[in-house]
Amino acid sequence: MRAFIASSLGVTCAAALVLPLAAPAGAAPDTPAHPATAGSASADATEPAGVPGSTQSLALNPLASPSVRATGAPAAAAAEQGLPERDVQPFSLVGVVWDDVNTELHGTAQVRTRATGTGRWSDWQDLETHNAEHSADAGTPERDSGAVRGSTAPLWVGDSDGVEVRVRPETPGPGGSAQVHVPLPAGLRLELVDPGKDPQRVPGADPAQTPATGAAGADRTTSLGAAVLPALSRAETEEAAGLAAAAKPFIGPRPRIITRKGWGADEKLRESGFAYTKTVKAAFIHHSATGNNYSCSQAPSVLRGIYRYHVKSSGWRDIGYNFAVDKCGNIYEGRAGGVTKAVMGAHTLGFNTNTMGIAVLGTFTSSNPPAAAVTAVSKLTAWKLGLFGANPKGKVTLVSGGSNKYKKGKKVKLHVISGHRDGFATECPGARLYKKLGTARTSSARLQGR
Repeated sequence: MRAFIASSLGVTCAAALVLPLAAPAGAAPDTPAHPATAGSASADATEPAGVPGSTQSLALNPLASPSVRATGAPAAAAAEQGLPERDVQPFSLVGVVWDDVNTELHGTAQVRTRATGTGRWSDWQDLETHNAEHSADAGTPERDSGAVRGSTAPLWVGDSDGVEVRVRPETPGPGGSAQVHVPLPAGLRLELVDPGKDPQRVPGADPAQTPATGAAGADRTTSLGAAVLPALSRAETEEAAGLAAAAKPFIGPRPRIITRKGWGADEKLRESGFAYTKTVKAAFIHHSATGNNYSCSQAPSVLRGIYRYHVKSSGWRDIGYNFAVDKCGNIYEGRAGGVTKAVMGAHTLGFNTNTMGIAVLGTFTSSNPPAAAVTAVSKLTAWKLGLFGANPKGKVTLVSGGSNKYKKGKKVKLHVISGHRDGFATECPGARLYKKLGTARTSSARLQGR
């Protein structure tokens, strides 16, 4: 299944692309952590800059923190890793990865970035370090491919050409000694992602408003190459799904969906095949933890950045989420395989089977999700769950594939519309978005006619 990745990158590499950078005076150029990655640099180097996107992968090095410089304590110096301020090729999304997907990063990861054009440096920004919960389940070909790596959540920073990073290990216990640290994972690397240009379109046209051509069908993403699947009425939705009117199905009208072509997914990045489960019994709601500093016109770029980070940096077969929603309520197709089908995602570790994952682009730990985004979640779940006969206000029993909350094989009764934290001990989808799930359930059920 992962032959094309393994053949060019080696089974221990997360498919991170290393592009040549100008090294600071007196410093040696960065080299790949795994020799096999060198081959991928020349492959992407032949592509026009910025069109398909690119990834710079930089190895982190031991840093001397201010406390270390004051005390001269060498043990602590080796504990913190990062990179000092440096010029890099343009990028818009940043994250940190490491070798072993089963190893957690206990500590903090922070970045500062320099905006292209203005030359202004940002304040230090945190990366969400506990990203293991967003991954394929153990025992699946995707998880066991040998290419998957540990990773933080990526952060959207906008057009940037300079970066500084520091990763600090956790000091256990109250008042713990600065000399005692939980070791950082091996093979820490900084990933700088350029999402590439937006898809070509008619001058002046907004890709989020471009209608699809041709008659409305159930799933035309591949067959007609549509950029957008238009919204359907309830009657059209039932007809497209092949449902008889006499059956009185509980299904919401299909909302407008921007397809992978619409947001500019490079289909050469992902694996060519698709993975499916039997049905869709539940939806897990996430926040992308990429921050809220994006405009709705930038949402396709954010998605392309996440997609490239999931595949090239983290070693996944495709973007992990089945769908995404931006702050303006636009809905996007995520993992390839057909919007009407039960596509196996990599969004909720332990509960990817017979479920779908919806990521609201942003971070909602202390910020409220826009009403438009919550409404979009309601519309999307009313339609997609309705295709499989699921009641958004109901509960369902799922079998855990193994998580930090439920052991493998345990039967768990969860809401049909659940937050990520319901299946995994995590802050996702953020406390503020999680509080809105009750509203989403009620609205979704009403749209289904319940």
